Amino acid sequence: MTPSSLAVGSRQEWLLRSTPVVFVLIWSTGFIVARYGMPHAPPMTFLAWRFVISLLLFGLWIRLAGLTWPVGRQQWLHLSVCGVLLHAAYLGGVWAAVKLGMSSGTSALIVGLQPLLTAGWMSWVSAGPALRFRQWAGLALGLCGLFLVVWEKLNVGEASAQALALALFALLSITVGTIYQKRYVVSADVRTSNFVQLLAASVIAVPLAMLEPQAMNWNVQLVGALAWSVVVLTLGGSSLLFMLVQKGVATRVVSLMYLVPPCTAVMAWFLFGETLTWSVIVGMTLTAWGVWWVMSSPVSQGG
Repeated sequence: MTPSSLAVGSRQEWLLRSTPVVFVLIWSTGFIVARYGMPHAPPMTFLAWRFVISLLLFGLWIRLAGLTWPVGRQQWLHLSVCGVLLHAAYLGGVWAAVKLGMSSGTSALIVGLQPLLTAGWMSWVSAGPALRFRQWAGLALGLCGLFLVVWEKLNVGEASAQALALALFALLSITVGTIYQKRYVVSADVRTSNFVQLLAASVIAVPLAMLEPQAMNWNVQLVGALAWSVVVLTLGGSSLLFMLVQKGVATRVVSLMYLVPPCTAVMAWFLFGETLTWSVIVGMTLTAWGVWWVMSSPVSQGG
C-alpha cells in the first residue's frame, strides 16, 4: 500500500469519526434557528414553507438519483404517521414554545430527554432489554436536572406555562414517533422516506398556517433561517444520518446526543445573550450526566 493511499484512508477514517460530532452540532442549531426565525414569522407558517421547499428539493434529488419509493400502502401509512409526529407535532411544539418566549437552551433541554423516555418506555413494556440500576438512576438524574432548569426559568418569567406545555408536547411527540418508527417502519432510503414524512407533515402544517393571523415578515434574517432549516437541517442533517447508518456508526450519534442541550445553551448565550446562571448550568450538567449514564451503560437481558 502506497503512502498516498494510506493518507487517503487515514483522512476518510478521520472524517468518519468526526461526522457524528458534526451531526450533533447541526442538530443543536435547530433550536438557534427557531430563535432567529420566530420574531418574524408564526411557527406553523414558517414550518409549512420549510416542509414544502424541502419536498421540492427532495423530489428533485430523488428524481436525479433514480431512487425507488417505499413499497406498499402500509409502509406509506407508517411513514406518514412518523411524519406527523416527528415533523409537524415535534417541530410545531418546539417552535411555538420559542415563539412564546422559551429560550433555545431550555427547549433543547426538554426535548433532549427523548432518549431517556424512549429507553424507559421500551424497557417498561418489555419491548427491549431491561434497564440496569445505573440507567434508572440516569433517568432520575436527568429528570432532576430538567426540573432544576425549568423551575428557575418559570420563576423568572422566562417561560410561560403554555410554552412549557408546548415543549412537553414536542417531547412526547418525538418520543412516540421514535418508538413508532422503530416498531413499524422498515429499512428504506432516507431520502424517499423523508419525502413521505414531509408530505404528511405538510398536510397538517399548511392548513394550520392558514389559521395563523400573523403574516411572514420577509427579511434577510428570516430568509437565512429558512434557508438554513431547509438546506442544513433537513437535507444536510438527513444526508449525514443516512451516511452514518450506512457506515454503521449511528450509535456514536446517540452517545453524543446528551451534548445537544449544553451546546445549544452556549450558542444561545453567545448569539442572543441568554442567561446561564449557576442553577441552569448545574441542571444541564445533571441532565447530560443522566443521559450519558442511560446511553452508555450495557443493558441486561432480563425482564
